[in-house]
Amino acid sequence: MKFTLSWLKKHLDTDATLEEIVEAMVRVGLEVEEVDDPAARLKDFTIGHVIDARPHPDADKLRVCRVATKDGEQQIVCGAPNARTGIKVAYAPVGAYVPGIDATLGKAKIRGVESNGMMCSARELEMGDDHDGIIEAPESAEIGQPVAEVMGVNDPVIDFEVTPNRPDTNGVAGVARDLAAAGLGTLITKPYGEPQGDGYDSPVSVELDFAPGTENACPVFAGVYVRGVKNGQSPKWLRDQLRAIGLRPINALADITNYVSYDRARPLHVYDAAKIRPVIRARLGKEGETLEALDGKTYKIDATMTVIADDTRVLGLGGIMGGEYSGVEADTTDVFIESAYFDPVRTARTGRKTGIVSDARYRNERGIDPASCVAGLAQAVEMVRELCGGAVSNVVLAGAVPDVSKTVAFPPAEVKRLTGIDLDAAEMERILTALGFGVAPGDAWSVSVPSFRPDIEGKADLVEEIARIVGLDQVPSTPLPRLAVVEAPKYSRAQDRVRLAKRALASRGYLESITWSFCDAPEAALFSGRQSNPDLVLANPISSDLGHMRPSILPNLISALRRNADRGRDDLALFEVGPVYAGDGPTDQATLATGVRLSSPVRHWQGAQRADVFTAKADAIAALEAAGAPVANLMVMANAPDWYHPGRSGVLSLGPKNVLAEFGEIHPRVLKAMDIDGPVYGFEVRLDNIPLPKGKGGKTKPALDASSLQAVSRDFAFIVPTAMPAEDLMKAVRGADKKLIAAASLFDVYEGPGVGEGEKSLAIEVTLQPRDRTLTDEEIDAVAARIIAQAEKAGATLRG
Repeated sequence: MKFTLSWLKKHLDTDATLEEIVEAMVRVGLEVEEVDDPAARLKDFTIGHVIDARPHPDADKLRVCRVATKDGEQQIVCGAPNARTGIKVAYAPVGAYVPGIDATLGKAKIRGVESNGMMCSARELEMGDDHDGIIEAPESAEIGQPVAEVMGVNDPVIDFEVTPNRPDTNGVAGVARDLAAAGLGTLITKPYGEPQGDGYDSPVSVELDFAPGTENACPVFAGVYVRGVKNGQSPKWLRDQLRAIGLRPINALADITNYVSYDRARPLHVYDAAKIRPVIRARLGKEGETLEALDGKTYKIDATMTVIADDTRVLGLGGIMGGEYSGVEADTTDVFIESAYFDPVRTARTGRKTGIVSDARYRNERGIDPASCVAGLAQAVEMVRELCGGAVSNVVLAGAVPDVSKTVAFPPAEVKRLTGIDLDAAEMERILTALGFGVAPGDAWSVSVPSFRPDIEGKADLVEEIARIVGLDQVPSTPLPRLAVVEAPKYSRAQDRVRLAKRALASRGYLESITWSFCDAPEAALFSGRQSNPDLVLANPISSDLGHMRPSILPNLISALRRNADRGRDDLALFEVGPVYAGDGPTDQATLATGVRLSSPVRHWQGAQRADVFTAKADAIAALEAAGAPVANLMVMANAPDWYHPGRSGVLSLGPKNVLAEFGEIHPRVLKAMDIDGPVYGFEVRLDNIPLPKGKGGKTKPALDASSLQAVSRDFAFIVPTAMPAEDLMKAVRGADKKLIAAASLFDVYEGPGVGEGEKSLAIEVTLQPRDRTLTDEEIDAVAARIIAQAEKAGATLRG
């Protein structure tokens, strides 16, 4: 939202400087983004007087001018057709930056003649679009006087951010109201009631045509007919105001509606009365209708959009933009001025569907003051009479202004309780009254909320209004009470699991990633049973490739691997601990620790260790063990999801129903779809499925359980069927003597000569750890016999 300082002073009687106004705006919550002061920007440009203008000796279209300036007499070569003796011009000295041509002037020779400086056009100084000749200043201008001052372009422009909760500040009057409440001046905004007609009924009537339940699309529609207008160029003051805020002047009638929109946050629209039928209606659109809008584009209409139409065609999209057909032109003599209130939500949806960006849409979708419907007409009629003439009809009105009145019970003591600011009641009443609220004092004040403040709902909002006007810097700083000298961190068990799993994975060479909780829909389908869940599709995604809540973290991490591999980093391990989503229900979110490895190590004379499926398994077990899972009781099964390679993957679980992790090589089909060269190994650890420890738990580490006696190791080789998982044999061996067997590890797998067809040899090292006395040979042999017996029960045979 932009406005000029002179525009503000039409609503605020103040002697405050520009700096004081900007500071006050920021203090009351109107965040100023930029201040453009033309006087400061054009400070190098002053008035010069052309003493003599002679033809250039070597160019017919150039003039060699002697110019009297603040720097003395200068010779300037100029090609403007109006460069002549006696005129006052805009002089730019050597070294000045000329914004319109984005150049800094230096001494130059033009066709052999020296030129010191420049005489500028309006476009070169960004004072207008005229570039046919240089600026001709008034005869009364004095040499050396600032050009901005002489040409009346020294009006600063303030640009500030309008927050969504303050639609009233989309008008200059709303800004002035806040500044007056902050004590920066006196509010002098002119009030408007009903437009004064000239005693005749409008030839054009208005109607509301909505089915039951949709009346809120446009609850009130008003207008006046003006005949005998002269539509031409706006006066200079109006053109200058609009240009200053970035609007292009069009004609007097269009400029008036733009002015009212920025002045009072009240959008209007003007129709050429000769081009519309006697009855115009606000209604919902119909399938198949179209509108050629004022921006020159044609838009399709549907039944969700509010339109303004007569009996033959759609004239405009309600609250967004009018149509080209019914627009006013230079020869327009009779007009109909529309002022209506449109549903902000429907307006916003229509704007998103059509993609139209307009000042009317910006204001209507944020909410305008419904009570300004007729008052806006009155302001427009006053300006039309002044600038275009004409006779005004009586107001025609359909529907009724929505009743948005509300009253808030406000105990003044709330200000001190919520903010700590100590104000007397009179000052609080002054602030609320200055902001447009009605105050009825008592034990608990009854405060009526003005229609232009839809953001005020309760007493806390009123406290905020008082606090921002007083200044949030006045809120006292109160330290929180110290609860302990040293406060120890307190983690829940779920937080502990996340922290410990992260530490374990980082220690195994993984780098932590933090990715979006969204992914692309095709990628989601790859990791959710080849069909994405429609419940997880986002209605309004932040980008087209982040339109689906992620069913797994794997697609995001694999995409990160691909981006790194494309840049030459193809030996990388990434992990993330975060949420995944199985649906949109409250129990459909789970926390997973997920990792991926792309293993292409650099060549080295000592050899390079490549990752494989067992690396992924070890990574998953390390994360589980750190998070407190009973890894000794884990079962390894082969029914991994279909995004893993079916022969190089597995599942870690505690029983058939409690899956703790999946691991393996990512399926080549998935890698091809995601455009990455494999192999890629990954795992997913379901932290929420890890059983909680019994008892209250705590931070105390258990006592060291180390034996002072020497451990004993024995090696066994067993023949087993090729299809038998090694883990089945390991479990059988460990179960032979749970008291003495401290560890059992597989150290060799052999298939070949000496081993039968369909069989393999598994060599296991078993460690026996005595606790109370040294083992005898007989005791060791007895344990070995039990190991062999347990292995045979599992389907193994001791290798001879």
